[in-house]
Amino acid sequence: MKNIAPSYLQQQFLIAMPHMADPTFAQTVTYLVEHNAEGAMGLVINRPHGLSLADVLQQLRPDSTPPERCQNLPIFTGGPLQSDRGFVLHPAGYEYQATLALGELGLTTSQDVLFAIADGTGPDRYLITLGYAGWQAGQLEQELADNAWLTCPADAAILFDTPYAQRLDAAAARLGVNLSLLTSQVGHA
Repeated sequence: MKNIAPSYLQQQFLIAMPHMADPTFAQTVTYLVEHNAEGAMGLVINRPHGLSLADVLQQLRPDSTPPERCQNLPIFTGGPLQSDRGFVLHPAGYEYQATLALGELGLTTSQDVLFAIADGTGPDRYLITLGYAGWQAGQLEQELADNAWLTCPADAAILFDTPYAQRLDAAAARLGVNLSLLTSQVGHA
């Protein structure tokens, strides 16, 4: 018998099913940065934190005033873990002190990307989060088996160009799904 490798979902969207009971993830879409035999790590992309890039820059550079354009650049709650740590998703091709290549995207965790964005020398498209979502080995697979999530390939247009309030429905639409028409009841044949 042939040994079949497991199917992992990195660089996919996790779309919360309408019956998601966990308030941390209810009505969210999460970009999966990593998914392997040891677990999974992702960033919720549609839950604003309430802070702007200017607020974060004031903490990092208390002696300088952030540029005016940073006042309206939102920060998102990436998940419940390490909520004081920043993560910046951006198109590939930008290298900073701590950048992980993710195919067409990069993920940077160092402050230099924030300063570059503020100074106008960084990526034009980005999504900044505080915190991340994590799953232990087998946990995400069980949640998928329990019908807690839908998955689809990630789309940079949804990450960077779609207003955050529309990202959940836009990700579901990639599958041809209208979440408002789904039910939490499981059918039996």
